[in-house]
Amino acid sequence: MSGLRITRRDAILSTVIAVALGTPVLASDGAKVKVAMQSLKDDTAKLGLAKLDGEALYFGGSKVNEDYSVVDGVKAKHGGTATLFVKKGNNYMRVSTNVMKEGARAVGTILDPSGPAYAAISQGNTFYGMVDILGKIYDTGYEPIKSESGAIIGVYYVGYPME
Repeated sequence: MSGLRITRRDAILSTVIAVALGTPVLASDGAKVKVAMQSLKDDTAKLGLAKLDGEALYFGGSKVNEDYSVVDGVKAKHGGTATLFVKKGNNYMRVSTNVMKEGARAVGTILDPSGPAYAAISQGNTFYGMVDILGKIYDTGYEPIKSESGAIIGVYYVGYPME
């Protein structure tokens, strides 16, 4: 559907409806988001099991904080954006990302604690749908990163801007 423009209001309304129904609505690029998500998960799995050391997120022996090779590799293969968040207290903080804020990588910013992705991840669930990220609407996917013991220690994210 060329020429289709998803406004911020449309995205917020669809998210509110999805949350109320308990089932997120996939946008038109839902399949592309899922392919990129699988690539992000596969690329980190090649490094080893996820683990947390303080605020440092590791896959195997590879610390991913401020290492952009995995997220940039996903962007190179699939376009869009990718992020790895680490659990910090009750929040999830970007530690490796190609999401930009004011011309720089948005490292150190947090997943919106009032958003539907945060709510899903906090319950150990995935979230796929439209989200406002730093003022722009994205078709997104979020999945929890779990430690070997099953604790949620971070979040995988991929997304495509809709504007």
